[in-house]
Amino acid sequence: MADSLSIFLAIAVMALTTLATRLLGPAVVSRFKMTRALEHFLNALCSSVIVAIVATVVASAVASGAAQGGWREAAAVAVAAGVMVITRSAVWAMLAGAGCAALWRAALG
Repeated sequence: MADSLSIFLAIAVMALTTLATRLLGPAVVSRFKMTRALEHFLNALCSSVIVAIVATVVASAVASGAAQGGWREAAAVAVAAGVMVITRSAVWAMLAGAGCAALWRAALG
């Protein structure tokens, strides 16, 4: 079972990876010919780090049995996934998922 420190470290490493890709990306990419495949890969890179963070949190909550409001989180993730499929925008998906969880909490506590 993962402890709090290892979860924190995993999230910190993923956050630093995201920061590094944002800061160092332009310098690294300038050395390569920009192809359509490379552009698609780079566009998906930050979203995949966000997905890894969410998966880590969900997996640790499930493993420890510490998930709170299980149905609320499940609904928020489902809404976010649906919005992501429809809009192909990670920003809109995150906003929709957070909005769903907030509305659920306001309506049902």
